[in-house]
Amino acid sequence: MEYKLKETTSKTAFNYGYLLNKIFPYIKPVMGRALINLVIAIPLGLLDGIVALSLKPYLDFVVNGTPEQTWTFLGHTVHLQSWLAFIIPFGIVGFALFQGVLKYASNYLTDWTGNKVSNALKVDLFKKLTQLDPQFYDVNSSGIVLSRFLTDPETASKNIINVLKSLIATVFGLIGLVAVLLYNSWQLAIIGVVVMGIAITPVTLIRKRIKKVSNATMVVAGNMTTNFNETFAGNRVMSAYNLQEIQNKKFEQQIHQQFDLTMSLTKRVGWMSPIMYFVCSIGIALVMAYGNHLILTEQLTAGSFASFVTSLLLLYKPTKNLGNDLANLQTTFVAMSRVFELFDLEPKIKSDKNALRMNGLNNCIEFKNVDFEYEEDVPVLKNFNLKVNKNETIALVGNSGGGKSTVVSLLPRFYDVKKGVVEFDGIDIRKFDVKSLRSQIAFVFQDNFMFSGTIRENILLGNEQASDKDIERVIKLAHLDEFIETLENGLDTELGERGTTLSGGQRQRVAIARAMIKDAPIVILDEATSALDNESEAIVQKALDNLMKNKTVFVIAHRLSTINNADRIAVIHDGELTELGTHDELMKNPDGFYRKLYEMQFKIQEPIGT
Repeated sequence: MEYKLKETTSKTAFNYGYLLNKIFPYIKPVMGRALINLVIAIPLGLLDGIVALSLKPYLDFVVNGTPEQTWTFLGHTVHLQSWLAFIIPFGIVGFALFQGVLKYASNYLTDWTGNKVSNALKVDLFKKLTQLDPQFYDVNSSGIVLSRFLTDPETASKNIINVLKSLIATVFGLIGLVAVLLYNSWQLAIIGVVVMGIAITPVTLIRKRIKKVSNATMVVAGNMTTNFNETFAGNRVMSAYNLQEIQNKKFEQQIHQQFDLTMSLTKRVGWMSPIMYFVCSIGIALVMAYGNHLILTEQLTAGSFASFVTSLLLLYKPTKNLGNDLANLQTTFVAMSRVFELFDLEPKIKSDKNALRMNGLNNCIEFKNVDFEYEEDVPVLKNFNLKVNKNETIALVGNSGGGKSTVVSLLPRFYDVKKGVVEFDGIDIRKFDVKSLRSQIAFVFQDNFMFSGTIRENILLGNEQASDKDIERVIKLAHLDEFIETLENGLDTELGERGTTLSGGQRQRVAIARAMIKDAPIVILDEATSALDNESEAIVQKALDNLMKNKTVFVIAHRLSTINNADRIAVIHDGELTELGTHDELMKNPDGFYRKLYEMQFKIQEPIGT
C-alpha cells in the first residue's frame, strides 16, 4: 500500500460488513454497556407514542364522556371520567420523568462507550504512527496526518454508538407511533405509512454525495491544520520575510473552500427536509379529509382521530431523524473506512522473523554497489561503494543534494537500498533486528529536536537506565556543566516546545550528551556545527571530540573544523563516490572535485591543522 495519503477517497466506505468487522474488536471490551445503551434506546423510542395514545381515552372519556360511565375494577366501581382526568395528566408527567432518566442514562453510556472506543483506536493508531518509516513523513503533510490520526477516529468511534442508539430509538419510535396509528384506525394508518415511506425515499439517494463532500472536507481540514502548524513552527521566517499576508490569504482561501463544501452539502442534502414537509403535509391533508368521513359515519371517535393526527405529526420527527441518522451513519462509515486504511499501512522497514541481534561493530561497515532513489527513476546514489573500518572517522563532503545525508540515512535503515547492500561485519543490515541495529547508532543532527520536558529527560532519551553518575559524566564531556549551573532548576529546567528556550549551541550540546549517554559504537554527525557561530562551534567541537573517541564516525562536513579529526575524506558528487583519501592526498589532484571544493568553500576558513 502506498504511503501517500493523497486526497483519500476511501474504497471501503460502503462495505459495511467489512467496517463493522474491523471496529468490533474495539467495541467488544465495552460491549456490555453498549448493549445496555442500545436496549435503553428501545423504550426511549416507544415512549414517544405514549402522549398520542393517551389522547384517545382523554378525549373520549374525559372531555366527551359523562359521569355515568363507570368501570368495575377489583369489585369496585370506578367513574371513568373523574378517574382518567386524574390519572392521565400525572401519567404523562410520570412517563416524561421516566423518559428523562432513560435519556440521561443513555447519554452517559454513549459518552462513556464512545470515548473508550475512541481512546483505544487513537492508542493503536499512535502506535502505528510511531512504527511508520521516515518516508511516510516525507510524503505527507502534518495537517493530513493530524486529521487522519485524530479527527477521523473521533468521528468513527464516538459516532458509531451514538448513531446506532439514535437509529434504534428512531426505528422503535416509528414502530410505536405506527402501532398507535393502527390501533386508532387501520384505514388512516395505511395512508400515513405510505406517505411517510415516500417522504423517506430521498435519503437513499444521497450516500455517494455525502461520501464525496466528506472526503473533500477532510482534505481542506488537513490543509488548514498544515497552515496552522507552518505558521507556528515557521513564525520567525514568516516575520523576517513579511509573509503574514501570504499566510492570511492562504488561510482565507481554505476557509472559503470549507464554506463552499459545507454549502455544497447543504444544497445536496438540505432539500430533503422541505420535500419531507411537503409530502407529509399531503399525507395529513388526506388523513383529515378521510378522517372526517370516518367520524361522520361513526367509524371513528373524535378521541381516536385526535390521537391518530397527533401520532402522525409526531411520526414526522422520527422519520426526519431516520434520514439524519442514515446520513450520519454514512459519514461515520466514511471516517471509519479512512481509519482502517491507516491500519492497513505496513512499515516498509521492518525486521525479518528470524532477525539477528546486533551487538556492536567488530570489523567494518561497507557499502557495496548501492543504488538508491526516493522517487521512481530519480537516482540519488549510483553504484556507491565505500568501506569504513572500526573506530575510523570518515568525513563525507560534496555538493549540496549530492547524497551525503542519504548515505548516513541508510545505516540505521531509515530507508532501504534499491540495489546493492550495506553490510556491518559482512552481514546485510536487513538481516538485523531493526531495534537492535538502531541501538548501535547515535545521531547528532544539524537541527536536533528537543522534546517537551526537562533537560534531564531529553538527555535520558539516549538511555533511560542511565545513572546520575552517567548523567554527570556526559554533562561534563558535552561541556554543559557551566551552562547547567546557571539555571535555577539545573537539569530539571523545563524546555520550551522543540527546545526554543535554548540557544543553537546549547541544543547541540544537549544532543551530544544524549548521544554520549547512549554509548553506541557508531556515531553519525550530520552537519552538527554548520549552523553555529565560531564561539559556539568551538565549544561544540570539543564536545564532539569527546563523543567521537573510540567510535566509528561518519561526519557530514560543512566546515574544516569537522574534517580535522577525519581519518579519510569521501567525496560524493551527484550520488557517486568520486574521490577517497586524506586531505593531503586529495589536494595533490589539481583537477579533483575536492580540491575545487576546498578552494571555493574551505579556503577562506582556517587552514587544516591550525
